[in-house]
Amino acid sequence: MIAVLTADLVNSSNYNEELLSRVLTTLKEQFNKITSLYGPELKFKIYRGDSFQGIINIPEKSLEISLILKTAINAVHSKENSRGKAYVKEADLKMAIGIGSYEFERPSIAESNGQAFQFSGRSLDDLKKESRTIILKTPRENINAEFNASFLLLDTLMDKWSIASAEVIYYLLRGLKEQEIAEKLQITQSAVNQRKKAAGWEAVSVLLQRYQQVIAKNF
Repeated sequence: MIAVLTADLVNSSNYNEELLSRVLTTLKEQFNKITSLYGPELKFKIYRGDSFQGIINIPEKSLEISLILKTAINAVHSKENSRGKAYVKEADLKMAIGIGSYEFERPSIAESNGQAFQFSGRSLDDLKKESRTIILKTPRENINAEFNASFLLLDTLMDKWSIASAEVIYYLLRGLKEQEIAEKLQITQSAVNQRKKAAGWEAVSVLLQRYQQVIAKNF
């Protein structure tokens, strides 16, 4: 069993050239960081300039990796917004996680196929018709029901994140401590803690733990 992550940039046709360039550069950088952190078996590929797909051979880490990518993109801003770290997000992702079999493995993601690919691709198509930004599809309907209800609440939290919130959540997902984040962002530890609480990190952390336990047990 594997996880396949399929994602689209939200309203990418409205991005100016500078913002789109920063977003694509950020995605490529994050793909490299994620494969360094989780293993070279993970593969990612950008399509059409505004979509990407990834193969995640550690299904229980698929939500964590998805949120790392989402927060990294949420934190991207154009130069005219560079002084306003509390401003609303300029870039976002819609993401569909599919967990299932890997029936046709090829060196190229585009040539690979299987249940996980079908679940992910079809779910993203369905997601485009909704206002929510993240969805899960597995062969187990009870698991889909549990986490898609939780993801709806997660979406409510994430919708309120500013650029500043996304930056802090990104580093927390990467495992950094408050003081380490403060040094990277050149702010106080108290400011990090405030942003962490405002972003609902405690709830996000509990969801990540539950997801990892359930997916590891069942897949």
